[in-house]
Amino acid sequence: MLSITRQHDRKPNARGFVLHAAALYDVLVWLFTKGRERALRERMIALAALQPGDVVLDVGCGTGTLALLAAQKIAPTGRVHGIDASAAMIGRAERKARRAGASVQFSVAPAQALPFSDASFDAVLATLMLHHLPRPGRTELAREMRRVLKPGGRALVIDFAPASRARSGMLDRLHRRHGHTRPEEISATLAEAGLVLEARGTVGANGLYFIHAAAG
Repeated sequence: MLSITRQHDRKPNARGFVLHAAALYDVLVWLFTKGRERALRERMIALAALQPGDVVLDVGCGTGTLALLAAQKIAPTGRVHGIDASAAMIGRAERKARRAGASVQFSVAPAQALPFSDASFDAVLATLMLHHLPRPGRTELAREMRRVLKPGGRALVIDFAPASRARSGMLDRLHRRHGHTRPEEISATLAEAGLVLEARGTVGANGLYFIHAAAG
């Protein structure tokens, strides 16, 4: 069973849902993508427009699949950090990195209080994780993304749009239960945090959308 707990902190905005059972999570991702997870992750990397030498942060990195692909893209001089609130997810991500011989720094940390200095990153990725946060937590994350981005740095958000109730397949029902965010609300949240919106659209798979923004 996929264990889900509510994260608690002294700050109300630091609350959210934390997923555990990392191995099962990877199985569910494989089912959701119908065995095409790598193609979806590569599409995400393309949307991030990463360049060799970039310093990248993957927020809510899960078991590290996207962070490891990012490390390939920014090699040989770039660096990738991945954070997740679940120690189980980070443990599995670290094992993946060791098997791949990849140099990615993973750590346990909440998305709403990023443990990094101001203006540290060229790109910050937040993919398939905003729906785990309540609205105040999303606002806090947006501010933190803006804070840790270098001037001109890029932010990429990818998440589930609301699913149509007219569709009734297994994946559609799972999607509706799993959670979603509204692109227009997330766009407004990023803009209020001081990020300049550059592009928005569909990822082209399973009701996902993306928002690309920059630090002014």
